[in-house]
Amino acid sequence: MSKVFVLDTNKQPLNPIHPGRARMLLSKGKAAVFRRYPFTLILKQEVLNPQIEPLRVKIDPGAKTTGLAFVNDNTGEVVWVAELQHRGFQIRNALTSRRQQRRSRRNRKTRYRQARFLNRTRPKRWLPPSLNSRVANILTWVKRLSALCQVAAISQELVRFDTQKMENAEIRGIGYQQGTLGSYEIREFLLEKWNRTCTYCGAKNTPLEIEHIQPRSKGGSNRISNLCLACTPCNQKKGNQDIKDFLRGQPDLLKGILTQAQRPLADAAAVNATRWNLYENLKETGLPVEVGTGGRTKYNRTLQGLKKTHYWDAACVGASTPEQLITSGVKPLLIVAKGHGTRQQCRTDKWGFPIRYCSRSKFHKGFQTGDIVKAVVTSGKKIGIYVGRVATRATGSFNISTSDGLVQGISHKYCAPIHKKDGYAYTS
Repeated sequence: MSKVFVLDTNKQPLNPIHPGRARMLLSKGKAAVFRRYPFTLILKQEVLNPQIEPLRVKIDPGAKTTGLAFVNDNTGEVVWVAELQHRGFQIRNALTSRRQQRRSRRNRKTRYRQARFLNRTRPKRWLPPSLNSRVANILTWVKRLSALCQVAAISQELVRFDTQKMENAEIRGIGYQQGTLGSYEIREFLLEKWNRTCTYCGAKNTPLEIEHIQPRSKGGSNRISNLCLACTPCNQKKGNQDIKDFLRGQPDLLKGILTQAQRPLADAAAVNATRWNLYENLKETGLPVEVGTGGRTKYNRTLQGLKKTHYWDAACVGASTPEQLITSGVKPLLIVAKGHGTRQQCRTDKWGFPIRYCSRSKFHKGFQTGDIVKAVVTSGKKIGIYVGRVATRATGSFNISTSDGLVQGISHKYCAPIHKKDGYAYTS
């Protein structure tokens, strides 16, 4: 388990402590729980002249998931790690759906609105909402964590994917038209795209080789859409066969591979578009910001012998990574961005027609949707203890999303709040 954050009675951050010591402080009544996620204690007395060790927050930004880690540069100890799951693609899909419904409604009502162009000036460092949410999530957690411990520096992986070169491996010089694009790592991109498994047999935790879906000897190219990953036996078995011949008896697998191969470079584009915006915002915190490449992160992680995860990648970002990281007992906090609800006055069907009323009251029976609660049900068909994110109703019959699934129809009388809504869901 990761270490526990501690504040004194004046909310001054102290050194994080071992969970065993945290339990001792709670049992002796010397501290109380200040925050459940991330778990933080507050002492019942002031600490004069505390000896605080500065920590470095390290960030491995991603399109879907970002890794966060606190590392002590002096001792090499990894103090706390987390994975932050973004909702950028969900926001993009919601905006697309809303735009389609509005256009359909305007066409149905034969309403014409004259085009407006003079009010479309965008501020400096503007990003689309789906991309801005990723940056905002990371900045939110950097600020939250900075209030819980002494942060001395920030390290950010400033990776760049050359999407043009991924599409056309022969591009060079004036082929870029404008400027010079940075380097890229096709293998790392393919590992993410194909989930680090063999494309043909699904083997995991085995050496993977870059494979041409359409062989070069039969007209295949080096475009990223023609590359996949295969284990050595599958690669040798396929040889220079056409994929349609190789997978003649597996039409479903063939269709899935061809579909996945044509998947757009949305993830790489999202990272490229937000990396400098995030860097500039991190600099505004006033802390020194170190940047590192994806290749340096992988090199550090390989030397440390750590598994490929977002939080271990974060711990290995940058040249400041100690020669030996102390990682024993570290368990990540899994954070999922959920947003802060909706302003819709009614719910609509897929064609944009209203189907039900949306309550304007956020609180019901003292709870609001998004609170994390503990329900101890002592009677009825659902006897048990349930912990999770609650969805409230005016009737007082709530739904609770637990790690085992959704539990419906839990009375508010059985619920006790653990963590108030803050736009995120947690799994420790």
